[in-house]
Amino acid sequence: MKETAGDFKLKRSFTNAFRGFCWVLKTEWNFRIHLGMCVIAVMLGFALEISLFEWLALILCSALVIVSEVLNTALEYLADAVHPEVDRRVGRSKDTAAAGVMIAAVAAFVVGAIVFLPKIWDWLTKLIEN
Repeated sequence: MKETAGDFKLKRSFTNAFRGFCWVLKTEWNFRIHLGMCVIAVMLGFALEISLFEWLALILCSALVIVSEVLNTALEYLADAVHPEVDRRVGRSKDTAAAGVMIAAVAAFVVGAIVFLPKIWDWLTKLIEN
């Protein structure tokens, strides 16, 4: 089957996105922390056999944190490229983007606590009783 121009654009789009993901993974410490927390949450989800609704909440919150971190990184690098010297306005835009990541991370933490703490408590209670 012959590759069309649309196929080529789609392939290039995914290649660029994957390159961006790898670059953020390689260069951004906070991204690696958030991604690691997502992996831990998924492992806990399997171990504690969470419900479909809980999986949806977990996936949406995890995606929100990761997307927020990627967009924050993109904004920071773009701001530095456009205005490399220190500027209060650029600093405020960076701080605001970082606040978005923090809000997403806190929300994900709260959802994780709601999903996991009762299950962990039940598991510990059963462990102690036996």
